[in-house]
Amino acid sequence: MTFRIEPARQQDVPLILRLIKGLADYEKLAHEVMATEEGLRATLFGPAPAAEVVIAYANDEAVGFALFFHNFSTFLGRPGLYLEDLFVDAQWRGLRLLELVERAGGSADSQVRVRSLEPAGFFNKSVIFGPQLSRALLATHLNGERLTVDHGYPLRLIAPNRAGAFNTKWLAAIEVL
Repeated sequence: MTFRIEPARQQDVPLILRLIKGLADYEKLAHEVMATEEGLRATLFGPAPAAEVVIAYANDEAVGFALFFHNFSTFLGRPGLYLEDLFVDAQWRGLRLLELVERAGGSADSQVRVRSLEPAGFFNKSVIFGPQLSRALLATHLNGERLTVDHGYPLRLIAPNRAGAFNTKWLAAIEVL
């Protein structure tokens, strides 16, 4: 089995729309999808793209996508990346943190700070680096079940061989240092 993440191309617009509808079904919000192929083509692949999309593949099967855009932190004085949506088909849930870091311009040698919606305490911030970076996953499900609010919904960092307190829940930001 070969896994890969590739930047979306203009010919992927029907696939992107299918994945958006899959996300909406998952969130029980299918009735709110207004996106069209024509609109996605114009806003994602026109002269001034508003966002970028990457598509995850298992062999040749598209199994998920992430839509993100670049931002800038005035306090830090450096660019960042805002992950708007992340969706993976149910049988393939979990994304390697390193792949997202590499897409943002980082590498396996990067340090990554993840921040939580939790206002303080152990779950608020964690820094991942070295071998843990390549093993860390971003999960929307645990044990085949969608995460609940108590267990980190909507997105949780799972870093093997780290104390539970450092498996950050309720992710709000991922920053490559």
